[in-house]
Amino acid sequence: MAHDGEWRRVSPRYVGIEIAGSFVTGVVLAAISLFFVYVFGAWFGWWMLGVSLAIMLVLLVVAPRRARAIGFQLREDDLLFRRGIMFFRIVAVPYGRMQLIDVNRGPLGRALGLSDLKFVTAAAATGVVIPGLPEAEADELRDRLVALAESRRSGL
Repeated sequence: MAHDGEWRRVSPRYVGIEIAGSFVTGVVLAAISLFFVYVFGAWFGWWMLGVSLAIMLVLLVVAPRRARAIGFQLREDDLLFRRGIMFFRIVAVPYGRMQLIDVNRGPLGRALGLSDLKFVTAAAATGVVIPGLPEAEADELRDRLVALAESRRSGL
């Protein structure tokens, strides 16, 4: 595990999950377009199909960069989380405010050995999910953050 205060990134394998999500989005949009063409005979369905494929192509190209933009940093009193390319977001979650730290593993994530770490605080707007962590690292980070949260809450 990296030293505290350094930005840590998610696993490079998380790019596969981003690409799969982009592909599924494109396929769903294309299916909706074809539905309009074949069921309603709508001429604009072909335009929708073209736009759907263009959106899928853009999402597939941007997916690796979007995955690399995700990072987190353990500081003395809080956890910083960042994500985004065009709409950059940084969230600071104080350890003493963490109420629940949850590890989730979806089917594709399990196949790649990855987990998502979710933090819940009293404020709904600060819910943070760190995706694409290796399973062992997610479990270790969860245990460490639970201990930090307990020690900081007892001091409140």
